[in-house]
Parts: sequence; structure tokens; C-alpha cells
Amino acid sequence: MNSPVSDLLKQLVHFDKSSAQAIYIQIAQQIINAIQRGYISKGLVLPGTRVLSQLLKIHRNTVVAVYDELASQGWVEIIPNKGTFVLVPEQPTAKIKATAQQIDKVYDYSKNTGFPFQPSFNLSSTVQVTTAKYRVNDGNPDLRLHPVHQFSRWYSAVMKRKPLVKKWNETTQFSNSVYETQLCNYLNATRGFHIKPINLISTRSTEMSLYIVSQLLIKQNDVVLVGHLSNYASNMIFQQAGAAIKTIPVDDQGLDVDYIKTHFVKGSIRCVYVCAHRHYPTTTTLSAERRLKLLELAKAFQFAIIEDDYDYDFQFEGSAMLPMASADGNGMVIYLGKLGQSLFPSFQTGFVVAPENLVSEAKNYLQLLDKQGDIIQEQMLSELISEGEISRFMKKNSIIYKQRRDYLCQCLESCFGDAITWKLPSGGLAIWLQFEPKISLVKLAEEAEKNDLYLPKTILYQDRNTCAIRFGFGYLNEEEIEVVVKKLKNAYNVVF
Repeated sequence: MNSPVSDLLKQLVHFDKSSAQAIYIQIAQQIINAIQRGYISKGLVLPGTRVLSQLLKIHRNTVVAVYDELASQGWVEIIPNKGTFVLVPEQPTAKIKATAQQIDKVYDYSKNTGFPFQPSFNLSSTVQVTTAKYRVNDGNPDLRLHPVHQFSRWYSAVMKRKPLVKKWNETTQFSNSVYETQLCNYLNATRGFHIKPINLISTRSTEMSLYIVSQLLIKQNDVVLVGHLSNYASNMIFQQAGAAIKTIPVDDQGLDVDYIKTHFVKGSIRCVYVCAHRHYPTTTTLSAERRLKLLELAKAFQFAIIEDDYDYDFQFEGSAMLPMASADGNGMVIYLGKLGQSLFPSFQTGFVVAPENLVSEAKNYLQLLDKQGDIIQEQMLSELISEGEISRFMKKNSIIYKQRRDYLCQCLESCFGDAITWKLPSGGLAIWLQFEPKISLVKLAEEAEKNDLYLPKTILYQDRNTCAIRFGFGYLNEEEIEVVVKKLKNAYNVVF
């Protein structure tokens, strides 16, 4: 006859062999849950390894691993020749929710707080759920091109280096790291800068960079100028900081700088947000003439320029235009960029280039948001920069993305003819598709999803004068591009 503990374990313990989590971890977590809830009391003896292996129909070595795991966490004590005795740690950890665990159903956590708080309309999620097989985004790179095996070796090698532990325990704040020095050298060589680490701050992403900058620059009701069509994520950050966003026209030469001069006066503008290299979402480049005008106007009107250079690395024809920040001698430009866009997101990083006094203050904010940082990531990126691997990946992937851009244009021309128009961008991972005559893009997205193609609302731009899609092609291979364009044409035929 089985003991009461054996019967209880047979009833409570369930595991999923197809789960990514090891079986012995699943079982150990569920036994911990049973102890926490009082089903198994302190001092009880758990079944022997042979008995429990037969009871659960698992290998005895798995049961040994279960008991070792419980002992390592302080939930049991294994006494040789006597048994495995249940303990209750002095300071028990939080209750663990194991996968495939039926007793977890007794939890009934509150859906709402018992206190009021201020929800933010500006930060409402734009994420949409879909079951469609094919999707279009606003220009993300293809993660399948990331050299997984090489990075696995490099990452493993970096983690084994003893100096990293010393760096993690350093108490000196704001000392210039090897990574910051290497990144400065890289930016000076590729983007025409003449900066030192005191002009640079490294962040997790461009969004984090912009958030920190907005906290430094913007007070309630400060005027921030953006293009008539602009980056929704950036606008959310500005609005959350309390900015009053005003739009200015954008044409084939980029932001209309003369409009700023004629419609605003000195001291009325806090900052101008611009994607000078390729305007988001239209992909138009701010002309050299307007860049100079904007720099002169910023000095005269005393406003800051936030230059977001989100896709500088993806240049297919000719040379990429150098950032406005590289020609800024008056400290008017705050430059936001990314490093490692051809790599897996875990290895990508954002950065801010700005005058020393602003960078110093920004680092104080960064200490609040991300004091720990990622030393392993920085060490890897330092080596990738110094060994030229970043440049090699960028050039290699740019060839692939250029082929995909050209093939997309061929497919669009073949399927749509004159129904849509676009200008071939010199770089970037998206094309600005304009429909003429205009159609309902919402209906187009609905029909496309019926045809297993998802068009998120964040890439659809429609008003009285605009009917366009920011069509990202970077993450699609040529076979997928052909399928997606055909599905888009089928949806268009239904709507038009």
C-alpha cells in the first residue's frame, strides 16, 4: 500500500515531456508548490528514489536530480541511509508557478488595483494580434541573417574572461570604457565626427535614448516640431514628456525649413525632431541646402535639433550623407543612432552624441534606468568594431537587402502597374508606396488578413492628401516578397 505522501505526489505532480523545461525542474517546482501550500508538511519523509521513479514512471536518475534540486534550494535535507526529509526555509522564496501544473489553478490574483493611479493615453500599446502567416512591418532587418554560430563562440569566450568580473565590481562611475572609446573611433571614421567618450552615451535602444533626451529638454507644453508624417513612437515619447507637438510640411527635399522660419519666432520652439538621412516614414532625404538652413535657424531661434539617424547603416547607392551633427559647431544638434542593426536584437545598442554637459546629465538619468548595463554585450561589440566584423556584416547584409529591394520593385511593377507609385530609396529597409486613385487602407488591411497577410495599422498612412503604406521588405526573402505582393494585389482587387 502506498504511503500518503506517495499518493499525494501521484495526484499533484504532472509534467510535459515536450516542454523546453527539463522534467526534473518541472517536478521539483511542483513539489515546492505542494510544500508552500501545506500539502506536504515539514518533517515528512519523501518516497525513495526507486519508489518515486516507479510512481511517476520516470528514470531513477531523474528523481535523484529532483531531490538534488530541492536540496540545493533548501526545501529538503538528504540524510544517507535514512531518507529525504522536508524542510521549510527560514525565508521562503515567492511561490513558483510551474508549467503544466494543475494545483496552480487555485491562484486567483486580483485583476484591478485597490488604489487609483494615472493611466497614460500616450503610451497605449500599438501591438496587434494576428494569426496570418505573412506580415509586413515598417522596415525591420532579417534576423535570419545573424551569424548565430560565430556569435555563440564569441559570446562564450567573452563570458569566460576573468577581467569582466572586475569590471562589474568597479565602483568608479562614468569612467570611459573600452567600448565607448571603440565606438567613438568607429563613429569618427564612418560618420565624420570628431568626438571623444565625453560626447557619447550608450543606451539599450534609440527609444531609450530619445526618452532620456526628452526628459532633459522638454517641460510641460514646450513646442516640439515634427514632420507632417512622422514616427509614432517618437511622438508618444514627446507627448509623455508633456510636449505640444506641431507638424511642419515635408516634401521631396525633406523638412520644410522655410515654413519654420515664417510661422514661428525666436524662443517659441524647444526642439525640432528630424530624420535627416531618410525621413520616417516617407524615406525622403533632407537636402544639403536645408540642412545648413536648419542649423543656422537653430542657432538664431535657439532651439535644439534631435537628429534620429535610425538606418544610417543601410546605404545601397552612393555614399551616405554625413549627419548634421558632424557639421555642428554650435552645439545645437543631439544625434541619436544605432549600432549593430545587422545583428540579433540582443547585440544591438543605441547611442547619443551631444555636447559634454548634456551627456554628463544624461548619464545621471541612465544610472536610474539602467545602472547595471551589459558589460558582456559591450565587450563583444568592442571586439567586433576593432576587428572590423561590424563593417563586414553591414556590407554583406547590405548587398542582400539591395537585391530584395530591387526584387520588390519588380514584383510591384509587375502586379500593380500604375496603381501605386514609389521613389526608389538609396537605402533603408522600407519603401513608401502611394496609391492613386486613393483607396481605404483599413479595408485593404482587412482583406489582406483574410488572405493570410497582416498589415499593421502603424504602417498605414491615410488622410485627405495621403494614401500610402510604409512597406518594410528587409525581413522578407525573395520568395516571400513574391507571395506577399501577390496577396496584397488580391486584397487590392477586392477593395478597388
